[in-house]
Amino acid sequence: MEFSPMHLLLILIIVVILFGGSRIPQLMRGLGQGIKEFKEGMRDEPPSPPPSTTTPAPPTEQKK
Repeated sequence: MEFSPMHLLLILIIVVILFGGSRIPQLMRGLGQGIKEFKEGMRDEPPSPPPSTTTPAPPTEQKK
């Protein structure tokens, strides 16, 4: 399904009704900062392997 300009206009009207005109810039700014931080995090370095969650078994006593 393709979005026509009419679909986008309808979505914009619904967003304005739900959030109000004054909050939309705040929402977009927050979304932009989140995307920017995500991209920077992806660029910095590869993720390190998770720490080992297994613990070694306690030593068992050997009977002679």
